[in-house]
Amino acid sequence: MSQASRRQTSLKALAAAAFGTALMVAAPALAGPLSADHQSQILGTVEANTAALDHAAMEIWKFAELGYQEHQSSALLAQQLREAGFSVETGIANEPTSFLATFKNGDGPVIAVLAEYDALPGLSQTHSPVQESAGGVAGHGCGHNLFGAASVHSAIAVKAWMEANNIKGELRVYGTPAEEGGSGKVYMVRDGLFDDVDVSVHWHPGNVNSARQGNSMANVSGKFRFYGTAAHAAAAPDKGRSALDGIEAMNAMVNLMREHIPDRTRIHYAITDGGKAPNVVPAYAEAYYYVRHNDPEIVRDVLERVKLAAEGAALGTGTRVEFEAIGGVYSMLHNETLMHVMDRNLRSVGGITWTEEEKALAREIQKTLTTQEDLDSVGRIEEATIGGDFGGSTDVSDVSWVTPTVGLSTATFVPGSAGHSWQNVVAAGSTIGLKGAHLATKTLALTTAELFQSPEVIAEATAEFERRRGPNFQYRALLGDRTPALNYRD
Repeated sequence: MSQASRRQTSLKALAAAAFGTALMVAAPALAGPLSADHQSQILGTVEANTAALDHAAMEIWKFAELGYQEHQSSALLAQQLREAGFSVETGIANEPTSFLATFKNGDGPVIAVLAEYDALPGLSQTHSPVQESAGGVAGHGCGHNLFGAASVHSAIAVKAWMEANNIKGELRVYGTPAEEGGSGKVYMVRDGLFDDVDVSVHWHPGNVNSARQGNSMANVSGKFRFYGTAAHAAAAPDKGRSALDGIEAMNAMVNLMREHIPDRTRIHYAITDGGKAPNVVPAYAEAYYYVRHNDPEIVRDVLERVKLAAEGAALGTGTRVEFEAIGGVYSMLHNETLMHVMDRNLRSVGGITWTEEEKALAREIQKTLTTQEDLDSVGRIEEATIGGDFGGSTDVSDVSWVTPTVGLSTATFVPGSAGHSWQNVVAAGSTIGLKGAHLATKTLALTTAELFQSPEVIAEATAEFERRRGPNFQYRALLGDRTPALNYRD
């Protein structure tokens, strides 16, 4: 029997024993929190390792490495896990900057902690609350420097607790590169690396503290490359065929298409190469496109229409076009059972308190924002609910369709900040971001530890998971069978 089949068989049997045959979602999870002694052990380890966590987060902030280029960031986190006694395998799923760290203590649940560490292009920024560059090199505008460091140190704390108390099971940390458009986790899911995982946990930097499980959007991305004929733009324009004309004609047709596609569809593009000199008819041009919707099938359909627009543009401009699929991710499959466990542990840790210096930095950043929201909100825990638009896309979604998955957000940015912004780069490189990461580390560690001791909750979560995805579901990656797009940021 395969690992995947064994996992499904054992968990289905456990679910049936605990809950009968009905696959219904319960309200709060059945198990209570960890004992005070066990909570103290875990939180004590997190506190003891705070300096190492902060070091990793700030070093990765400085590295600011783009997707599939995170060599220093990945190596730093992998080394911290090795030093903590994990077995570490690098380069999984044919991704050079990925890793899988494992600690196993006998038979028991397999729980995965997800870690990200890629930066975003064009967001370079110092610690100044005044924007110093636009369109520069990379920066951590999504806070993945915090994400990776906190996830790793939550796992280190859980491992220490498992050893001290002889807790059975297997703890894994998946180092996942290129979340920002490169779909790093999708290749891991496609290769079966989550097939025997019972639960996956993650977190993400944000503006609030919450275990709410919001809706994400399925997303397919790719590059359209047009090929024309170069010529002198003044002396012999009739001899040329402009690849840039092909791009512009395609963009015009896609923009007209927006009126005639399903509501809530999102299409974004950037011209990543439009030629080199105005007096040369461009022989090559490239546009990078995203298509998003909550329904993966709508994404597939709209992308095909975008491809037809590209072909029409090439025909009309006398050029040739090629398409390369870069990434593709599902929308999130929620798990209410796990959400209640995460929410309870988040509340047990509590909100965030900023120093006067941190508040002063936040106020300076707020001067650059369109909205000035209450800074004291970082001390509160938002209500945990299912649904509501998250708006973005994430490759965590693909994990959520093959194993029960839960995440949380903590306040690492200034309230009112926009995602993927230079303001977020500043916060992610300051103690504002670090305090949010500390909260995430503690919450992830407590949640993971509780699940290791709660087979009935895992069974309940698995029953809900199978009900939500349906009896005939078969995972099919939106990016097809292509190999990882290791050069997509070049």
